[in-house]
Amino acid sequence: MNKEAVLWEKHDQKKVHCHLCAHECRISESKFGICGVRQNVNGILYTLVYGQAIAVNIDPIEKKPLYHFLPGSLSYSMATIGCNFKCGFCQNWQISQASMEKADAHAMRTLLPERIVQEAKEKNCLSISYTYTEPTIFFEYAYDTAMLAKESGLYNVFVTNGYMTKQALDMIKPCLDAANVDLKSFSDASYKKNCKARLQPVLDTIAAMKEMDIRLEVTTLVVPGENDSDEELGKIAEFLALIDRDIPWHISRFHPDYQFLHHAATPLETLRRAKEIGLEKGLHFIYLGNVPEGSNTYCHRCHELLVERRYMGTEKMNLKNGRCPSCNLEISGTWS
Repeated sequence: MNKEAVLWEKHDQKKVHCHLCAHECRISESKFGICGVRQNVNGILYTLVYGQAIAVNIDPIEKKPLYHFLPGSLSYSMATIGCNFKCGFCQNWQISQASMEKADAHAMRTLLPERIVQEAKEKNCLSISYTYTEPTIFFEYAYDTAMLAKESGLYNVFVTNGYMTKQALDMIKPCLDAANVDLKSFSDASYKKNCKARLQPVLDTIAAMKEMDIRLEVTTLVVPGENDSDEELGKIAEFLALIDRDIPWHISRFHPDYQFLHHAATPLETLRRAKEIGLEKGLHFIYLGNVPEGSNTYCHRCHELLVERRYMGTEKMNLKNGRCPSCNLEISGTWS
């Protein structure tokens, strides 16, 4: 379904300038933006994926991953094809790296915002997550859904690479409750090489989300030989700690996929070392991902076990009105 896009302007000679993400694409007549789902048609920018879902699932909120936001709840999770990054290590590349120029329409499901909200409530979900690919590139679809969800008492979650403009973030802010942002490295050269993007806009988004009081968590996929040095991990942790030491940092294990089949899986010892570095830099909540350990939440003052997790879900909750039952410390999060 074609729908006129938001956040764009006309240029001379039928070119358009898209202001949705930090690529700021200038798109000639009939051409697509880097995302592969936004096209200039006769001098007007259209999104071609409105209402066209490629993936829909009912997930535990912990799978996003969000550990400090409505733990133990279900989240209606959806995506379209497309992405504004070209990560060689992408683990959803079959849908993220697809474009509307070559897309298989039969693989998509027409699913309008009203139906998404209805299904989410029928399935007893507390939130809708815009995830799997990059929600920024299907912004109009996500925005309309999020507005309806908010009116219906549901929460909204972005699982994002953070490469959106401040204009886009300002627009979605009134209905965006939580986000998990991928911070893939702390090197601009690495972002350019592996993602065909830049680091600074991602850092700006993380800082802006915190200022906007969006419940924020950050994930780093640790790829051997790319971003697994002590120096690199230390810079990421230090940046997050300067913004807020309570930001949960998820450090996840890479497994060989897509264009990174020649890389080995991340050793567990590397993740353990990354956690040590994060703690040394002052972060309070650090979690290991894609491994069978390191997912519990502990009080950072008295070390009481607060949330026990297993299999992408919550096994045990030990909080009293969002506070540690042992020392009464308020624990950052949305717990109920």
